[in-house]
Amino acid sequence: MSEQIFATKGNLMAAKKSLALSSMGFDLLDRKRNVLIREMMGLLDKSKLLRSEIGSAYHQAYQKLELANRTLGTVGDLVQAVPVDNGISRIHFRSVMGVDIPIVEYEEPPRRLSYGVSQSNSQLDDAYRCFCEAKRMTAMLAEVENSAFRLAQAIVKTQRRANALKNVSIPMLETTVKVITEALEEKEREEFSRLKVIKSRKEREAKRKPEGNLEKNPRQAG
Repeated sequence: MSEQIFATKGNLMAAKKSLALSSMGFDLLDRKRNVLIREMMGLLDKSKLLRSEIGSAYHQAYQKLELANRTLGTVGDLVQAVPVDNGISRIHFRSVMGVDIPIVEYEEPPRRLSYGVSQSNSQLDDAYRCFCEAKRMTAMLAEVENSAFRLAQAIVKTQRRANALKNVSIPMLETTVKVITEALEEKEREEFSRLKVIKSRKEREAKRKPEGNLEKNPRQAG
C-alpha cells in the first residue's frame, strides 16, 4: 500500500471499487481480444486462399499475354489504346470491437474492348480478361490483408492493456485492499481491548463503592 493511502473505511471502499472496475475492465479486454483473434484468423484463412488463387490468376494472365505476343508480336502499341482503369469506386469501413476495417468496393470495368479487332486476336482478348480478373482479386487481397494488419495491431494493444491490468493494477489494488483491511481489523481489535479494559475498571470501581459506604456508616454512628 502506498504511504499516501491511509487505513480508513473511505479509502477501503474506494480501493474495492477500483479493484472491481479493473477486474471488469480486464474481462472486457480479454473478450475483445478473443473476438479480434477470431476475426483475424478468419481473414488469414481467406488471405491464404486468395494468395493461392491470385498466383494462379497472374500466372494464367501472363501465359495468355505471352501467347498473344507470340501470335501478334509485341503488343505494346495495342496496350497504349487501353484506357487507365482505376476500378475502385470507394473505400468505406466497418467497425469490429472499435477497430475500423476497410471495405473496398471494386467496380469491374465494362468488358468492352478499346482496341481494334483487325490487329488483335482472341489470345489478346483472353489476356485482357485474365488481367482484369487478377486486378479484382488483388483488390480483394489488399482489403483482407489490410484488415488483418489492423486487427493484429489492435490485438497487440489490447494484450498490453490486459497485461497491465492483470500484472500491475489488479495485484496492487488487491494488496492495498488487504493492507487496509488488516489495518482496520487491528484498530478494531485494539479498540475492543481498550473498551474491555475500561469496562473492567468501571466494574471494579463499582464494587469498591459499596464497601467504602459500609465503613463510613459505623464511624458516623459513633
